[in-house]
Amino acid sequence: MASKRHDRAQLNELLYQALETESGGIQIYETAIECAVNADLRDEWQGYLDETRRHHEILTTVLTELGLDPQASSPGRKVVAHIGVSLVKAMRMAMAAGDPQAAELVAAECVVLAETKDHQNWELIGHVAKHSSGKEAATLMEAYEQVEKEEDHHLYHTKGWGRELWIASLGFKAVLPPPEEVKHVETAIGASRAEQARERMLKKN
Repeated sequence: MASKRHDRAQLNELLYQALETESGGIQIYETAIECAVNADLRDEWQGYLDETRRHHEILTTVLTELGLDPQASSPGRKVVAHIGVSLVKAMRMAMAAGDPQAAELVAAECVVLAETKDHQNWELIGHVAKHSSGKEAATLMEAYEQVEKEEDHHLYHTKGWGRELWIASLGFKAVLPPPEEVKHVETAIGASRAEQARERMLKKN
């Protein structure tokens, strides 16, 4: 049980920012796919793009069910939109420089930056759902349970891709696909264990 009722205005702000994050995420993944050199990574991001489009639909439904206008603006939503546009511009800048591998690295880092915010949004939505009651909590929990594991994949797996692509670019042997992908990581603890296991995986190859 919650010790006190949550701030509804701030929950609305979280939901507006979350929806804008998903909207920007669609553009980010579309651009990142253009940057992908590794075929496995391209396929991975295509799957994440499809899931992000679904997450956007889920959140649009949540806002509507809670009586909010999905098109409404807020100061925080404008900031999130600006960051999303900036990440797309960063990838375009990297592609224009003419080094495909470097652009792929930039894309991985941009995805991680975007997914860090996205992941936190959903953690907070889950927190509200778990510490509230009634129709609002049920609506939030239903959405959270549909999205949570996919958001874990987006963040932790892409962090692994970024690390291994950097290692390869530095001239060292990399684990590709990364350990996070091979071990189907879904938690921060799992991601840490997967990274620690990379040396053993290298020896087997």
